[in-house]
Amino acid sequence: MHTWTQNFTGLLNLFLQSHCPLCQRPTSQEFCQNCTRQLQKCQRQDHISLWQEPLAVFGWGEYGGPVKRAIAAMKYENQPQIARPLGQWLGEAWLLDSPSRDSRPMVIPIPLHPSKQKQRKYNQAALIGQSFCEITGLKLKLNGLTRVRETEAQFGLSVSKREKNLDKAFGVGQEFRDRPPNVPVLLVDDIYTTGATARSAVQTLREYGIVVLGLVAVATAVKDG
Repeated sequence: MHTWTQNFTGLLNLFLQSHCPLCQRPTSQEFCQNCTRQLQKCQRQDHISLWQEPLAVFGWGEYGGPVKRAIAAMKYENQPQIARPLGQWLGEAWLLDSPSRDSRPMVIPIPLHPSKQKQRKYNQAALIGQSFCEITGLKLKLNGLTRVRETEAQFGLSVSKREKNLDKAFGVGQEFRDRPPNVPVLLVDDIYTTGATARSAVQTLREYGIVVLGLVAVATAVKDG
């Protein structure tokens, strides 16, 4: 009987294991141990190096290698579970290194256009935000921003074309229009590159008198235009 139980437990564990989306090894976590180690090696030494005006940015990791691969799998290979550890690591870094410890901002994910979200079935920034808020204890406001205009993919566009592409792309959610928050907001996204997306979102919020503390992102890849 004891042997049968052990066998059953072993089969159950095997059944519950999935495959690591980065290397396909069996794992009971979102990533296998090896890929987790490789991802964590990509963590930035200085999370707040970009925390400066006019747009303060807090980044967990460098955008490249396994982090780039993980984000691509999350967004384009129907792997929403990847958002959980990424948001968790971002939240742990924020608790350790937060540049504004006295502030309790409200967290707002950068939204997808409804047609894009229908196609993908989830917004990766919202999932990252949920995990980030579970760790930090901050409040998440899913519909603080809306995407009112469908835009081209930013990949491959120059800085000036990115800015034009995102002009008036966002709107403020109905609840915020009726009653703006009395605390600053903290935007959350998967990647920060040229900042065109974040700047457009910040401009929209500020037009309604909403104070924006900054942006937190899983990965940053700041490039010259």
